[in-house]
Amino acid sequence: MTRTLHLNAFLMNTGHHEASWRLAESDPHAHTDLAHYVRLARAAERGTFDSLFLADGPHLWGGVAQRPAGALEPLTLLTALATATEHIGLIATASTSYNSPYNLARRFASLDILSGGRAGWNIVTTAGAEAARNFGLDAEPAHAERYARAADFLDVALKLWDSWEDDAIVADKAAGVWGDDAKIHPPRHQGPYFRVEGALNVPRSPQGYPLLVQAGSSEDGKAFAARHAEAVFTAQQTLPDARAFYADLKARTAAAGRDPDRIKVLPGIVPVIGSTEAEARAQERLLEDHIVHRYGVDRLERLLQLAPGTLELDARLPADLPSEDAVEGAKSRYTLVVELARRERLTVRELIGRLGGGRGHLTLAGTPEQIADAIGTWFTEGAADGFTIMPPVLPSGLEAFVDHVVPVLRARGLLRTSYGPRRTLRERYGLPRPVNRYTADSVFA
Repeated sequence: MTRTLHLNAFLMNTGHHEASWRLAESDPHAHTDLAHYVRLARAAERGTFDSLFLADGPHLWGGVAQRPAGALEPLTLLTALATATEHIGLIATASTSYNSPYNLARRFASLDILSGGRAGWNIVTTAGAEAARNFGLDAEPAHAERYARAADFLDVALKLWDSWEDDAIVADKAAGVWGDDAKIHPPRHQGPYFRVEGALNVPRSPQGYPLLVQAGSSEDGKAFAARHAEAVFTAQQTLPDARAFYADLKARTAAAGRDPDRIKVLPGIVPVIGSTEAEARAQERLLEDHIVHRYGVDRLERLLQLAPGTLELDARLPADLPSEDAVEGAKSRYTLVVELARRERLTVRELIGRLGGGRGHLTLAGTPEQIADAIGTWFTEGAADGFTIMPPVLPSGLEAFVDHVVPVLRARGLLRTSYGPRRTLRERYGLPRPVNRYTADSVFA
């Protein structure tokens, strides 16, 4: 069977590069402008992307000086974008640490219904003491505990999405019967973290469940993904590392009793596109020249759990950094950043420059053909099922990718030329609609 290259557009205010908002072309107020996001969604749809993706977190991260801060709530924004698009999937990040299963399951079911089956949920466990303190906690829960809570949360959500059978609505006007109460199934869930009694107050949605997405490459994250995820957003800097991650996750998925083809690995890449390689490099330098390094130092010290004032711009990272085992926050990102700095013997200044575009995701600067070459190599050599495209500047970076890289990918037979008859996000990713656990042919029945 011919594999299909999947593309997911990660939309972030004026772009993924931290200095993007300082360029003359950028609108520093775009992050709260619906028209900006409509333009981006329609551009991605013109490029026949499978989906678009919005990050989120339940706290104001790192102050407001560095770049446009504060973000519209993703499910609210995606509901608006559902009315402005026809085909593209709509993936929202939502935390299992700081939400309740009933309310979140209802919101995702509502988005799936209103969009005609295009909703996806990026399941995150939310690291950081700042978020914890916004919800009455003194400190963040331990890494393993966050994932244990996430598993119980997802178990509840799946039961809620199954609590209406697909044919529960009878709509028999003559008999005066609107629905069949025998086909409503309250979860009556009692787990280690949640107790949820009643059925969802929204009918089963077009996809049954939203597409289940996971971001994170720690051991706990990979174990969770292997059991539950259908798409994984990840970060690797080299082809060997990406191939190793891909093979490991597929093997874990098979060991969990699932078909490895039903989990799609989508590494993030930051494409800096020019008509020549020199033009792309010049654009990359322009962005790096606009970085305010004191913000980068502060961000690195927080990530590496170092005291303020520890890092020096023109020195390398200290030799005695905390071990990954001692880190309770973003473990996989911590490891990626430290390994990048050590492998390439970067100074703090150089490391900040490398992280400025994609926070550890691979940056590719070159012509459309060179970007397509790298995408094709990773796709065909067992490193990815597709890519999460993270343009450094928006909207120009996404539009350049759609107008110049997408035609090359299509000409090489890697990417569809139209959406075709597949309507739901699950269908786009080649995934079946989940069978309701209460129907006769379900494994739960």
